[in-house]
Amino acid sequence: MRILVWNTLSDTERRAALARPTQGSRRDVAESVRDIVATVRRDGDAAVRDFTERFDSVRLGALAVSPAELAEARARMTAAQLDALRRAIANVEAFHAAQRLEPFAMEVMPGVRCERMLRPISAVGLYVPAGSAPLPSAVVMLAVPARLAGCPQRVLCTPPGRDGSAHPAVLAAAELCGIEQIFKVGGAQAIAALAYGTQSIPKVDKIFGPGNAWVTEAKQRVATDPDGAACDLPAGPSEVLVIADESARPDLVAADLLAQAEHDAQAQAVLVTPSSELASAVTAAVDRQFLTLSRQSILERSLAASRCIVVEDLATAVAVSNEYAPEHLILQVREPRRWLGEVRSAGSVFLGEWSPEPLGDYCSGTNHVLPTYGYARAYSGLSTLDFVKRITVQELSAEGLAALGPVAAELASLEGLDAHANAVTRRLAVLGVPK
Repeated sequence: MRILVWNTLSDTERRAALARPTQGSRRDVAESVRDIVATVRRDGDAAVRDFTERFDSVRLGALAVSPAELAEARARMTAAQLDALRRAIANVEAFHAAQRLEPFAMEVMPGVRCERMLRPISAVGLYVPAGSAPLPSAVVMLAVPARLAGCPQRVLCTPPGRDGSAHPAVLAAAELCGIEQIFKVGGAQAIAALAYGTQSIPKVDKIFGPGNAWVTEAKQRVATDPDGAACDLPAGPSEVLVIADESARPDLVAADLLAQAEHDAQAQAVLVTPSSELASAVTAAVDRQFLTLSRQSILERSLAASRCIVVEDLATAVAVSNEYAPEHLILQVREPRRWLGEVRSAGSVFLGEWSPEPLGDYCSGTNHVLPTYGYARAYSGLSTLDFVKRITVQELSAEGLAALGPVAAELASLEGLDAHANAVTRRLAVLGVPK
């Protein structure tokens, strides 16, 4: 990992220091995804099978996961693995249940009543990628809030392996979370199938879940089509930024950086510290721990885009972090909670040396579907509210209209919308209220 000294960098060099890895040719991805989405929309299951054979090297018969496949997946899991999934589900459920809003109503002035009612999204698609590792944790993070929100139809898609089956851990997690419709479909073709429906896969109203550049492009494409489906949030490769002072243990900081860097070759890990001694110790610890880890080919590439930034003080470190807007922010400093109030942009924050990021990935209770690639400046991580529609209601009595109607008519006239004013003044005339 490179060590950069912040106060020696020009503005251009600082922007480069906080730049994410390039995502390859966006135009090539967009063109490929456009063709995939259009073909699946036109040809349905046949296109899904063709793309699955092309990208996943397996020709599927039935796309749906059968009860027998679920039973086989459950049987392949150990008791310890199932217990770990149950504990994670319980913690995620506890935290996400507390996020639920209540409907409310109020009289904003005599005769004018405003309300908010809540309705679950009728049909949601949950996408769980496979890639180089199975992600049963992603099932938990998507399925639990969808169930708590009361979404009546929850459809899960996940890529098949070359043997034609979905990963048993993903299937076991889905079953434990109450998902009944599961399909062995991945990539942009899964997003298209969920957005438009096929002969086997039902159409949904909103799609959730992480994925690669093709999945992200497909989600954004179908979300701009009125006949498609909304999507949760834009996302890129995973990332972590650690703020650490001289009190931090270099081996623990290094472990946190490596934990995120192993996700994929375009993941990014950044250390920001006021201690040049710590920066040197951490880079040395990264090199040592790297030799003990299994995903070295991925780490070699992701660490090339990672760096240590030495700053003057912790206030500057937090300012750098806010500019970067990390998906995961770890505060390994003496008084981490003291600095929490200064955090403006981050997907999820981990306080102190005993709060490693993988706890948030798996089982602390917070959601790990988070904004990446700088989107934390404007987006939040996934919550139960993302699966709920908030609908407002208003009801006016004759007294309320008589009092408030002239205000609406005046504002409509100010905007030059006489039909708006007419809808009010005609009612005021019935009530005998003068213009």
